[in-house]
Amino acid sequence: MTTTVRTRVAIIGAGPAGLLLSHLLGRAGIDSIVIDARTRDQIENTIRAGILEEGTVDVLIDSGVTAPSRVEGHRHDGIELRFAGAGHRIDFKNLVGRGVWLYPQHEALRDLIAARLADGQDLRFGVTADRVEGADTDRPRVVATDSDGAALEIEADFVVGADGSHSVARQAVSGSRAGYFREYPFAWFGILCEAPPSAEELIYSNSPDGFALISQRSETVQRMYFQCDPDADPDALSEEQLWVELQKRVPGTTLNEGPIFQRDVLRFRSFVAHELLHGRVALIGDAAHTVPPTGAKGMNLAVADVVILEKALRALLLEGDERLIEAFPETASHRIWKAQHFSWWMTSMLHVAPDASDFDRLRQLGELRSVVESEAGSRWLAEAYTGWPLEGLA
Repeated sequence: MTTTVRTRVAIIGAGPAGLLLSHLLGRAGIDSIVIDARTRDQIENTIRAGILEEGTVDVLIDSGVTAPSRVEGHRHDGIELRFAGAGHRIDFKNLVGRGVWLYPQHEALRDLIAARLADGQDLRFGVTADRVEGADTDRPRVVATDSDGAALEIEADFVVGADGSHSVARQAVSGSRAGYFREYPFAWFGILCEAPPSAEELIYSNSPDGFALISQRSETVQRMYFQCDPDADPDALSEEQLWVELQKRVPGTTLNEGPIFQRDVLRFRSFVAHELLHGRVALIGDAAHTVPPTGAKGMNLAVADVVILEKALRALLLEGDERLIEAFPETASHRIWKAQHFSWWMTSMLHVAPDASDFDRLRQLGELRSVVESEAGSRWLAEAYTGWPLEGLA
């Protein structure tokens, strides 16, 4: 037996993109069903970093997802670029009049899930999308398996794939054409530790031993990363060895050490799907693109996709106007490729490639000096890091 349900928009993926899109559509009177193969607990308690642009925070607050008090005290008005043993502050507030918020992604997901359930929306955990059919019709559908193993079909006016880098919906949009792809020859070894902050703002450190990022999570828990081999074993080093490795990557800064309770290796990939829209199926978030984390663009780019697509879906489903949905791929691509460039640039400037020559290393230091010693260079970094205007809100 197959259970068939009907909705206006079927959304695959209960990550930031899928949940926020559902929330904004709901405010416009457009019903949706969101499905995700994960449990609610898995979604809410998988700890992930989060640097939110000012525009992203505005969307979350203005839409009623996040209370202003939830982000209060988490604003950062700059970062430090550290190289050649010295730190150089990029002052976002003075350069571009904006800032960013250090707000973990799982906290935003908890807010989004709570908002969807409070509004009585149809949010289904443990439901696995098997495929999307009928993209070329006005009744596309998601073929899925529910949490009890029973067959489920969701018929909709529109289907959105917000189901991450292993997207099921991508096949219905791009077919066998996977996308534009780059894999980097290094990864991040990340730790969570119990310690006070080592700095008031994030430190991006370039050293002869490789890159390190000194971030924060709270007053008692910190997040730190250092450049490593993509095939590194997260359990191969002792805590003492990890602290030695981190400390030598940030010469001139003394890190506050503490017990390490989580460690992982994060591979670096850049990806953009060849197609973002086919018929009545669209891709957003990590289903459409992924970026290296150096530029802090992942969740912010997903929110930018949502802002553009939600406006297009309102025009399509409430007014019968197809112009914005047809323009969605081009409109979204403007920001996607700017974010890809910025993420690639930050990554290339701060990491030491395995085959780097002395020339490469000295040229890299020249590039860093060109940024920190030039107001124009610093302003460009600040503008890109804090985020460009959201096109769908213009």
